[in-house]
Amino acid sequence: MLDDALASRSALMSGSHAQNFSALTPNGRSASAVGPGESPARCTLACMAILIDPPAWPAHGTLWSHLVSDTSYAELHAFARRLGFPRRSFDLDHYDVSAANYDRAVSLGAIPVAGREVVYRLRDSGLRVRQTDRAAITPLRRRQYLVEEWARLAHLLGVSTIASSWTALGEDLIERWNEPHRRYHDERHLEDVLLALDHLETRGERVAPETLLAAWFHDAVYTGAPGGVSDEQASADLAAATLGDLLSPELISRVHALILATTPASSPISAEEPGPVHDAEAAPKTEAASIAVSTVAAHTEPAVTLTPRTHGPSTGSNAKSTLGEEPQLGAESPSRDGARQTEQDDPDARSEIVDPARTLLLDADIWIFASLPKRYAEYAAAVRAEYAHVPDADFAVARASILEAYLARPHLYRTPAARALWETRARANVSREISELRNPTQAL
Repeated sequence: MLDDALASRSALMSGSHAQNFSALTPNGRSASAVGPGESPARCTLACMAILIDPPAWPAHGTLWSHLVSDTSYAELHAFARRLGFPRRSFDLDHYDVSAANYDRAVSLGAIPVAGREVVYRLRDSGLRVRQTDRAAITPLRRRQYLVEEWARLAHLLGVSTIASSWTALGEDLIERWNEPHRRYHDERHLEDVLLALDHLETRGERVAPETLLAAWFHDAVYTGAPGGVSDEQASADLAAATLGDLLSPELISRVHALILATTPASSPISAEEPGPVHDAEAAPKTEAASIAVSTVAAHTEPAVTLTPRTHGPSTGSNAKSTLGEEPQLGAESPSRDGARQTEQDDPDARSEIVDPARTLLLDADIWIFASLPKRYAEYAAAVRAEYAHVPDADFAVARASILEAYLARPHLYRTPAARALWETRARANVSREISELRNPTQAL
């Protein structure tokens, strides 16, 4: 990515997330530039450097800068968090900063440098990810992120990070998420859910530790087989069985309930908000399609339907993408889009206010609806691959029926933050897929 920047500045595009500060040493060097005879131990925070080049790369109606650290990714994440950027915006070795946020980044301690200086400093620090290495590095970074998040969750829950049982449980979960038969419900989906929760947190939502733990377990068991014990039930039971020696019974019960909340149709379907498979007009017309619906619905985004608050979606003006990455709408705004309504403002919001942990998990679980078109196409193809045994025509009827039921809801997302970030793009993506399913020849 930075190789391209040397020639055209089309590098370093995507991101945001972290909290920290830095400054150069008096001679202008960073901690990675300790000279001969100098002790690295003497290089403390004063040696660290967060660097930013001038906003010069055009995208989405604005200009963008590149934000990097020549010391460590941890430092970069911490600084980006101070800016209010979500972790999803990190693009392997950098964050992007819109022109509107350039001065704010500098005021918080980012050091203005020329574009080429960013590239050289990142290269010399060993933190640069070359364009040719991105495909190989991406899954490694995903795994690293998950391992770090599992360790962070232990801290949030008060579990000792040296507990071998906690470490072993994390390894088992990651192994489960990488089972060979998975196509969509895999490690990448787990990462997406955790990143979505992180993004909601940057918008003022409080993401409780039990929500994060439920996210780790919510598809830990995935067979896709209709009938019998659902995968959600099996995943919840797995959590209860494996967490018994680590957490309190009350917390385990809470996590168990949150996982079950992701079960399709686990809440009553209101007439105002039809859920997948339960909308009469969207029901399949053939027996084969009916079977396909029950199979496809078994592992589609949850159909839990709480009557949502009325809150109009908005889109941020600073979204941009590079090479199909998934920046979030409004990703760089640390402020909240819209205040939370009270029960008096919207009586139908009572259930969401009572259990925000549940609504946050459900919103994060269907973040994929709001991904960029390239990522959404990969998601749709992966879902199709998981149901390869279902004939094309039957799958199209079933899948379209499920998606149309989602669009029939007043809102796809339950929290104001999720609606502001994702609602508009999600509806566009889902509508496009429905059109392609209903008119396959036009899709070609």
